[in-house]
Amino acid sequence: MSAEFFCVSCRTPFLNAFPLDAEGRCALCRSGLRGFDAAYCFGAYEGVLRKLIHLYKYGRIKTLARPLGDLLAAALPRDQEWDALVPVPLHWRRQWKRGFNQSELLARTIARRTAIPVVKALRRKHATLTQAGLSNTNRRRNVAKAFFCKRPAAVAGKRILLIDDVMTTGSTAAACALALKRAGARKVALLTVARVDRRMDGARLLVSQSAALPSEALSEALLPAVLQSKVGGVF
Repeated sequence: MSAEFFCVSCRTPFLNAFPLDAEGRCALCRSGLRGFDAAYCFGAYEGVLRKLIHLYKYGRIKTLARPLGDLLAAALPRDQEWDALVPVPLHWRRQWKRGFNQSELLARTIARRTAIPVVKALRRKHATLTQAGLSNTNRRRNVAKAFFCKRPAAVAGKRILLIDDVMTTGSTAAACALALKRAGARKVALLTVARVDRRMDGARLLVSQSAALPSEALSEALLPAVLQSKVGGVF
C-alpha cells in the first residue's frame, strides 16, 4: 500500500494530513487505544488479494498459507529484529469449525523463513460477536477483554510480532497487543497480509454488506463466484 499521508505508528492511510499531529501520529495512536507500536501489511484488502484470503479462511484451502505467508514476508520490515511471532488466536469453537487457525499457519510460514520462533502466548477467553457491521467503538468494546496472555514468561521483555491475516479497524490486534503489554512485552508490532483501506468508497460498502450475514456464511455464499472468477493481475 502507498499513501501520501499516513500515521507513522499504525500506518493507517489518510486522504490528507488533518488527522495527524506534528509527529505524524493519528488520534488512536496518540490516545494509546491502538495497543501495538507499529503495523505493517502487504496490500489493501480488495480484489485478488481479498479473494485469496477468503479462499484460505472460509474455503479452507490451507495450502494458501505458504503463498500468503510469502506476501507477509515481503512486508516484514528488514531493519528491525523480533524475538517471537505470536498469532492472533481464535476461540476454540471457531477453530474447531474451521479446522485451523489461519493466523497460526501464517506465523509458522514466516518462522520457517526467518527462524523467529512461534509462541502461542495468547488465548481468547470467550467467543465474541462477529466484528463485521459493528462501529469502531463497538468493535473495541467487543474484544476489549477477550484475550489474555497464558505464557507471560515467554513474552516478558521481548519484541513481539503479532500475526494476523487482515486488519480492519485494528480493534482485535489492539486487544491482543494490550494483553501482551500487560504481560511485560517490550514492543508489539502487527504484521498482516492485508488491511482495509478506508480511503476507498468500497470499504464502508464492504462492511455494511457483510453485516447482513455472519462472516462464515457470507464467505461461503461468495465462494462459488470467487472460484469462477479469473484470478490474475499484479499486486
